[in-house]
Amino acid sequence: MKPILSILVIAALFLLPTNIHAQAKAKNVVLIVADDLGMLLGCYGNANIKTPNLDALAKRGVCFTRAYSTVASCSPSRASIYTGLYTHQNGQYGLQHATHKQECYPWVQGLPNLLRAVGYYTGLIGKFHTGPDSSFQWDRLTTKTKGRDPHAFAQNAKQFIKDSDKKPFFLVVGFQDPHRAAKGFGNEPFAGDPKEVKYDHATIKLPYYLPDSPASRQDWAEYLQSISRMDRGVGLIIDTLREAGQLDDTLIIFISDNGPPFPGAKTTLYASGIHLPLIMAGPGLPPGRTSNALASYIDLTPTILETAGAKVPSYKQTKLIGKSLMPIAKGDDDKGRDAVFGSHQFHEITMYYPMRTIVTQKYKLIANLDHEKAFPFASDLWGSPSWQYIRTSKVKMMGERSVAAYLHRPKEELYDLSTDPNELKNLAADADQSKTLSDLRERLRAWQVETNDPWTIVYREEKSAFNK
Repeated sequence: MKPILSILVIAALFLLPTNIHAQAKAKNVVLIVADDLGMLLGCYGNANIKTPNLDALAKRGVCFTRAYSTVASCSPSRASIYTGLYTHQNGQYGLQHATHKQECYPWVQGLPNLLRAVGYYTGLIGKFHTGPDSSFQWDRLTTKTKGRDPHAFAQNAKQFIKDSDKKPFFLVVGFQDPHRAAKGFGNEPFAGDPKEVKYDHATIKLPYYLPDSPASRQDWAEYLQSISRMDRGVGLIIDTLREAGQLDDTLIIFISDNGPPFPGAKTTLYASGIHLPLIMAGPGLPPGRTSNALASYIDLTPTILETAGAKVPSYKQTKLIGKSLMPIAKGDDDKGRDAVFGSHQFHEITMYYPMRTIVTQKYKLIANLDHEKAFPFASDLWGSPSWQYIRTSKVKMMGERSVAAYLHRPKEELYDLSTDPNELKNLAADADQSKTLSDLRERLRAWQVETNDPWTIVYREEKSAFNK
């Protein structure tokens, strides 16, 4: 009887893969990137928006409340996400398309190259927006997706999974929503869709960086509509994974590239530009968990490489300093993660305005390295109904920040995030904050040196003036 019992026990173990899988590592990785989305999700406490699919994803996994992009501009942010290198490390200083022509150095190896080397089938659907092609050699690159149709994204994902032919896969879903379209937010083609969520401009709540006007309200209501459409697309991608039998084997990561496409957010290093969502769900991750640990999008490449069992690349020119987020996502403490860093040089090639920032649990320092210039405008922000109202009506306040303070920045901006989360009261000249300011300066410069920042000398030369 004992040999028979042993055989039955062994057979039972093989017949219970679901329980064993609960502690297994993910085989596949799906990275979903929203375009120009801030912290505008129900799971982040925003009662103004309907995002049931992302709220459900957060309940299945871990929701990071203190995650930051490295820059508040599309192409540079995506390049950092896909390489694990800051913009001044990988060379992608500004936008990649059209006349702007910014892209990574040819020696940089992006995630598709690194994952293909360990047997992954790699693909991207939707917005890519970086280069060169040699650094990002996707097995399948699908940038034509019938615009913003969420069903087209799902169909392309279904075909990608089929083509992976049982290989582990890495798929990036780059939604164009909620970026501005040539007109508004691309909502018109979906006007007759019964599942399209619309918002009443008269009852919505505007963010702190916009003035309350009919133009801003209509602009913001259309923006919210495109967010809900993107959320529906996320739900369809998850359904596709489930139908393919891959959901339980897949790590899903949801992020945005930068903040909302409105003056006061996108292209700035304020919280509205770089404080962004990060949701991770998949095998081995506890459901319904919230993490307040400081996290940077620079950590995403190490996280994905660890999941795939691939090594972090080694370069003679520079090094990756990000760390995998998996230990924190699984519930370990965040010891050693006491700051995140960010930078900005360009958006469009005409928009030179170099900035550096350090964010700690309590404080934030922004160094405006060419502060005597007026802050430049992205063309889509300049042409937005929100800014045109501000400009033509000559209002003095953009919500809670003055137009003058937005356009003309001081050399340094120091904020106490515990009492001033919207970063409106600059403490850099406060004598009581002199030690904090000095400490953050030194830490920011040390990061610049460690990451081979060409702008290090600029900040060093200015320090004598700062200390007067």
